[in-house]
Amino acid sequence: MKKLALRSRLTLLTAAAVAVAVAAAALACWLITRNQLEAQLDKSLRQGQTDAVRQLQLTAPRFSCISGPPADRGQYGISASNVSVQLVLADGTTCWVSGSGTFPVTAADKEVAATPPGPGQETSVTHTVTSGGKKLRVHTSTTGFAFNGQPAALAVARPTSDVTDPLTTLAWVLLAVAGIGVLGASSAGLWIARTGLRPVDQLTETVEHIARTEDLNVRIPVEGEDEIARLGKSFNAMTSALASSRDRQQQLIADAGHELRTPLTSLRTNIELLERSEATGRAIPPEDRRALLASVKAQMTELAALIGDLQELSRPDAAPTLQVVPLHEITGTALERARLRGPDLTITADVSPWFVRGEASALERALVNLLDNAVKFSPPAGRVEVRLYGGRLTVRDHGPGIPAEELPHVFERFWRSPSARSLPGSGLGLSIVARTVQQCGGTVSLTPAAGGGTEATLYLPGAPTAPPDEPPWT
Repeated sequence: MKKLALRSRLTLLTAAAVAVAVAAAALACWLITRNQLEAQLDKSLRQGQTDAVRQLQLTAPRFSCISGPPADRGQYGISASNVSVQLVLADGTTCWVSGSGTFPVTAADKEVAATPPGPGQETSVTHTVTSGGKKLRVHTSTTGFAFNGQPAALAVARPTSDVTDPLTTLAWVLLAVAGIGVLGASSAGLWIARTGLRPVDQLTETVEHIARTEDLNVRIPVEGEDEIARLGKSFNAMTSALASSRDRQQQLIADAGHELRTPLTSLRTNIELLERSEATGRAIPPEDRRALLASVKAQMTELAALIGDLQELSRPDAAPTLQVVPLHEITGTALERARLRGPDLTITADVSPWFVRGEASALERALVNLLDNAVKFSPPAGRVEVRLYGGRLTVRDHGPGIPAEELPHVFERFWRSPSARSLPGSGLGLSIVARTVQQCGGTVSLTPAAGGGTEATLYLPGAPTAPPDEPPWT
């Protein structure tokens, strides 16, 4: 069954469901009809007994016990038909009354015949016997007649074919109707499967087209609000996300190549100068040589930082393993590194204890980037103010500030302000900050500070004390 196509399985399941339903309905109809016909047969036997008793009472003076039908069957005034009537004596003797002849007597018939009728009471039995290869339904009950000194019971019989023949005909009719119903259901199921699965076919064709061409801009037409429409919307959203991810990846590669080209070109130029000096034997003045080596070292440092930032951004976006870490201690470590990078700056700090869930290394890198940004844009002998209280970390510098039109772009990858393009950096620092803070469930923003400069505000949810079941560090 699993090897069949979905359309074939739906058709077979529809046909099977209809077949079971039709078969159950047909069987119920046949059983109800059989019970009704059998009840009607028994009722007709009892009615025939009543009529026979009435006729026997009228013909009793001239009734004689004979074993079979005479030449003149109407001698007792009872019409001949498919109903056979006979008297049964206690010793098993039968007296023909009406019909095509007598029929076998059972022990139950003899017992009924031997039972004298009580006042207002009647003993009867209904059963089936076989006579001449035919099955007869027999109803035997006591009467007030007696012959040869023996009480007699009256037995009325009709062939069971009066019931079985119509039931056989009904069975064939129901079978034909069921067959037609199953065929119709199969055809309807096939049509429904084709119609219902048409969107799935479109989805399959789209997936195959994307697999062949890698074209993620293809979309599936969506109509309605049913499950198939939801599937189409989900697929369109998935391909849109994949296309956006691929575009970001291509943009990252292009931006990384552009950013790498500048330091690599500078390194190549400086190395070529050193190589030419060695090849020609013309020594470079000591001051120029020291400046050249310092430039090479700076470019290598810039390359290392850029590669580190790219590695950080290339990490998967899956949720990291978060542990309780002391944000105030991480801030202290980041402040020490910031003071080394800006020895001529005054960096003040007001840090209160605060514990958050995050990755210590990632948070430290984010805070270093945030402080490095403030150090880089601070004027000589400037001041940087850092404060951590209640999970809110603010870093305020007194530099030139960021124009309002540039604030929406500060957290984009490789974005750099036109005024900062001459400064070292890759344009990835703040994007790393935003990503790390978002993974920890926090927020970060940059706003113009009162009196000039920029204020960075970072908020991470947490508590001033570590949970008792966890250490305050990882």
